[in-house]
Amino acid sequence: MRQQQAAPPSAAGPVRSRVELRVNGRTHVLDLDNRVTLLDALREQLDLTGSKKGCDHGQCGACTVLVDGRRANSCLLLAVTLDESEIVTVEGLSAPDGALSPLQQAFLDHDALQCGYCTPGQLCSAVGVLREAAAGHPSHVTGAATAADTARRPVVLSAEEIGERLSGNLCRCGAYNGIADAVAACAAAETPDRSPSPPPTPTPTPDVIA
Repeated sequence: MRQQQAAPPSAAGPVRSRVELRVNGRTHVLDLDNRVTLLDALREQLDLTGSKKGCDHGQCGACTVLVDGRRANSCLLLAVTLDESEIVTVEGLSAPDGALSPLQQAFLDHDALQCGYCTPGQLCSAVGVLREAAAGHPSHVTGAATAADTARRPVVLSAEEIGERLSGNLCRCGAYNGIADAVAACAAAETPDRSPSPPPTPTPTPDVIA
C-alpha cells in the first residue's frame, strides 16, 4: 500500500490580530485568530451567549446582531474586519437598569416566543426592520410608488412587509404570528428599541483577551 506523505506543518502558525470592538457600549480589545467569526468572539471571548449558533451558514438568523446600526449575521462576519465597529447584541437592547425595551416587552405581551432559541436574533432583526422602515428603505414587497419616493418617507409596516423583512429569521416553534404582532405594535407606537447610548469617553477593558 502506498504511504501518503503528511503535509509539512506550518512554520508561521495562525495569523492573529489585535481588534478593538465596541459591544453594547463597552470597548473590548481582543487578540484574535484572523479566522474567528464575530459570533464566536462574542460567545467565547466576551461571554455574550445571547447570540445563538444555529446553522452557522447565515441561513437561520439566530446569530443576528446590529453592526453600526444595521442587522447582520454574526456567523458570517470575521471579527478582525470589524475593528472599532459599534455592535449591539440582545444583551444590549435593555436599559442599563435591566428594564426591557419596548420591543422586548412587546414580544412578551404578544407571546412571540416558545423555546426562545431564535428569540435573540428575532429581536435584533426586528430592531433593524423598524429602523429600516422608519428610514424609508424599501423591501421586495414595497409598492413601486413608495420605493421610488425620493423624500424617503417611512414605509408602513403591513403584515406583508413584516413577513418579508423578517423572512431571514427562522422560528422552528412557529411563533411567527406573535412575532409579527409584536413588531406591528412597536411600529404603531414608534418606539422600536432602547439601544444603549455610547459612553462619552470610550474606555478599553484593562486586559487584552487572547
